[in-house]
Amino acid sequence: MIKVAQFSDLHFSGKNLDEAGRCFGYGVDRAIERGVDVAVITGDSTDHALDVHSPAVGRLAREVRRLADHCPVLMLQGTFSHEPPGTLAIFPLLGGRHPVHVAEHIGQVALMGDGTWAPAQGWRFDAVPAGARAVFTCIPTVNKAAVAATVGAADAAEAVGRELAALLSGYAGINGAARAAQVPTIGLGHGTVTGCITEHGVPMAGFDHEFTTTSLFSAGAQAFMLGHIHKHQSWYDGGRVVAYAGSIGRFHHGELDAKGFLVWGVGAAVARFELIETPARRTVDLVFDGLPDLEEIAQAATELGVAGAYVRVRWQVGEEERAGVDREAIKRALCDAADVQLEGRVVPVVRSRAAGISRAASLQEKVRVWAKATGCTDGPLIDRLNALLDREPSQIATEILSVDEAGADADASQLPSAIEGRPLVAEAEAQQDQPAEVELF
Repeated sequence: MIKVAQFSDLHFSGKNLDEAGRCFGYGVDRAIERGVDVAVITGDSTDHALDVHSPAVGRLAREVRRLADHCPVLMLQGTFSHEPPGTLAIFPLLGGRHPVHVAEHIGQVALMGDGTWAPAQGWRFDAVPAGARAVFTCIPTVNKAAVAATVGAADAAEAVGRELAALLSGYAGINGAARAAQVPTIGLGHGTVTGCITEHGVPMAGFDHEFTTTSLFSAGAQAFMLGHIHKHQSWYDGGRVVAYAGSIGRFHHGELDAKGFLVWGVGAAVARFELIETPARRTVDLVFDGLPDLEEIAQAATELGVAGAYVRVRWQVGEEERAGVDREAIKRALCDAADVQLEGRVVPVVRSRAAGISRAASLQEKVRVWAKATGCTDGPLIDRLNALLDREPSQIATEILSVDEAGADADASQLPSAIEGRPLVAEAEAQQDQPAEVELF
């Protein structure tokens, strides 16, 4: 049996340097303590293209070198937007006690008894290499653009899944031969499994993903170690195991479950793993359906203990309430947090004209059309409009002032509450709330 440390989705960058560095460094320490025989990184070691002189590259290289001083290391090409082709080329040059092998193309590689890596000359071995300690089947990120150039852009996504399924089944023979020779077989992949769950709890449905559990198990590998999805999860079939390690740290708000890396024990006919949690940062979400309540925020800060946590406050308000959000007061209430992110969604009032109001011949007709569109009673409005048209303002004022208080109250009570405060205009407009695009500030 061989002991393997699987790390994944490190996402080193300037923004993630503290989180990635702390968590990966902790993982390397634990892997060395446990005496793993080999370490694999299943893609997305970096978050985006990085300059070689950047602190993130230096920190990642030091940790990989520490691993290479302890055991052989295998690094898998990840998503091209995170890990542009060629990014991993520097790691075999680090010069550790053990070699670092980079798998940028689909194929197999054997870990030999002396700790060296022996890649297959083609897409697979014709026979199990003599002296092999384990056989690795590597499926790095597939270039969908190349597939699209062959089958067309519309069919590229589904074609990738079909072609990978056929490819994986083609490894069953050599992996079966390795199992018969008591050599552990391990698959490495970077992509999405249909039906898997994201770190935010969203199922990945559809037919445009790289893998299915059926296609992965068809490769005949005893263990299949995956990267790309940040949530740890696994599937089982007759002693064989497929699993995502998940991301090494917590890089976004709303991520569920623990973060860490996997320590595997893989034999010719057995596979098992253990999740080792890393000291990922703590995130807290405070969500309000309306204006943020400062008292609730202060109470949450005390009860949840936000000191050192990364806090996100989200709210949704109407356009007229937008100015009522005191962002500085929210930050003061969460002053002990390591970081505070404010996200507001504004739902503006969208105005729509009353249909037909412009074609009405008289002002009275316009008022009737407006009242119908807004659900108001038009009688009292028409009476007052006629008074404005037929009488002088001084006469109206004198009549209002001459009535007693009871009469004034009775007259006022005739005004429907639904229209109090609404101006009478020729082109009156009805207000109705419509959802709008999210505005972050």
